[in-house]
Amino acid sequence: MASMMQPQIILLKEGTDTSQGKAQLVSNINACTAVADIVRTTLGPRGMDKLIHDDKGNVTISNDGATIMKLLDIVHPAAKILVDIAKSQDSEVGDGTTTVVLLAGEFLKEAKPFVEDGVHPQNLIRSYRTASYLAIERIKQLASSIEGKSLEEKKELLANCAATTLSSKLIGGEKEFFAKMVVDAVIAIGDEDRLNMIGIKKVSGGNMRDSFLVTGVAFKKTFSYAGFEQQPKKFLNPKILILNIELELKSEKENAEIRLSDPSQYQSIVDAEWNIIYDKLDKCVQSGAKVVLSRLAIGDLATQYFADRDIFCAGRVAEEDLQRVAAATGGTVQTSINDVIDEVLGTCECFEEKQVGNERFNIFSGCPSGRTATIVLRGGADQFIEEAERSLHDAIMIVRRALKNSTVVPGGGAIDMEISRYLRDKAREIAGRSQFFINSYAKALEVIPRQLCDNAGFDATDMLNKLRQKHSTGGGAPYGVDINTGGIADSYANFVWEPAVVKINAINAATEAACLVLSVDETVKNPKSESAQGDAAAGAMGGRGRGGAAFRGRGRGMRRR
Repeated sequence: MASMMQPQIILLKEGTDTSQGKAQLVSNINACTAVADIVRTTLGPRGMDKLIHDDKGNVTISNDGATIMKLLDIVHPAAKILVDIAKSQDSEVGDGTTTVVLLAGEFLKEAKPFVEDGVHPQNLIRSYRTASYLAIERIKQLASSIEGKSLEEKKELLANCAATTLSSKLIGGEKEFFAKMVVDAVIAIGDEDRLNMIGIKKVSGGNMRDSFLVTGVAFKKTFSYAGFEQQPKKFLNPKILILNIELELKSEKENAEIRLSDPSQYQSIVDAEWNIIYDKLDKCVQSGAKVVLSRLAIGDLATQYFADRDIFCAGRVAEEDLQRVAAATGGTVQTSINDVIDEVLGTCECFEEKQVGNERFNIFSGCPSGRTATIVLRGGADQFIEEAERSLHDAIMIVRRALKNSTVVPGGGAIDMEISRYLRDKAREIAGRSQFFINSYAKALEVIPRQLCDNAGFDATDMLNKLRQKHSTGGGAPYGVDINTGGIADSYANFVWEPAVVKINAINAATEAACLVLSVDETVKNPKSESAQGDAAAGAMGGRGRGGAAFRGRGRGMRRR
């Protein structure tokens, strides 16, 4: 009786929504599966694109997993985990963003029947982690190294990796053309870790094959004043002065007041202003520089002054472009024009201003440091060029990773089928329920070749049966889906390769995400604070005074019946 009289203990604020147990875990799994279904059709060379229209009216056409996940305004807390793993895959290796979301969704889908049957999630998590470890060890065994090869052989291998990445993009039709360009750009920057040393400039008009690579720096002509057209537009082996100061007459920022006793003194103040600017310009000329660049404005006086002395100048150059010019030419950005010595000046073999489509570009080529490159992209619609830029970013990341980690694995779903077969064999050696869980993990890996077939319009069941049969025999490990013929083919022989680090990272991230969702046993949603609700209600009623039209004329009494 005493126990029945116990008062109810309230821990959480009134209105707090709590859901726990099996039902909320299944709900979280369903949310993650729904997100995976959105990007499912974008996988592979025959993947479709998504057109996303945001609230600001911007239209994006893309089949890059990370881009789509960023643009989808996902509010479900569990599904947001998939957005995070897509972003981490993009920043870590650049490619495989759709793969990682698909794998995580499939791992959870395979776990769902076990959860519904009452299996404790920790048993699933333990088995998934074991399977992940075994899968990564197997990838390392199957990976082929590109170390110790000549530069030409390395370039060819890297171009194959880039072409595999680009084959699933909008610019897949010109993958050989762009793959070579990407490899040349990555090799040009050498060991430089900063990705912004490879600039991508977009010029609408022309076709894709009009795109070109500058082993140096190229940027659009900046705003210019009168006198600019009189300046020379081409120099061989010029000295380059890079500044971060204004070269124009400036009005006083403060409301300065000068009292004069003699009108002639006014002229001396005006002359002082002119002398300061002329002194700066004289020092620029005396430095011996033939090209003067500045992050800040170069005024009309300075432009004409330099034109009279056969010197090229450009003001308001973007910070990123200025830093790339400094890195490539060996110059240093100067914040003062005093005591400019030869060591701070940059140089290059050739500087010229060149017409590209409707734009004019300043191009620095044959740079001594050579730690930078610029890709100038051409194409029709702006959305197309934007997607081409995203595609090239993925390819650049992949080539950099392959160059640093130097191991590649066969693509086209071959590595996924091989790991799946390996895990099924391993599962037989394990006693207990873990065998079921590892088998379900192995089955989930088959989603990659299955989806490649579905997206290409082939019979996935027939193709997977052929692949299972081939992988069960010796020497079938490199066999994957052949998108061109609708059969199976040796992915190594077809040059469908991807860096091992992409697959390792994808399996790691997808497994961690699946385990994280499975480990959640209660979701608590806190209510909005009363003050926030009160503010919103006040705003809806039209603010102060008598309120909105609906309340007008009612006075302060009770509502009439």
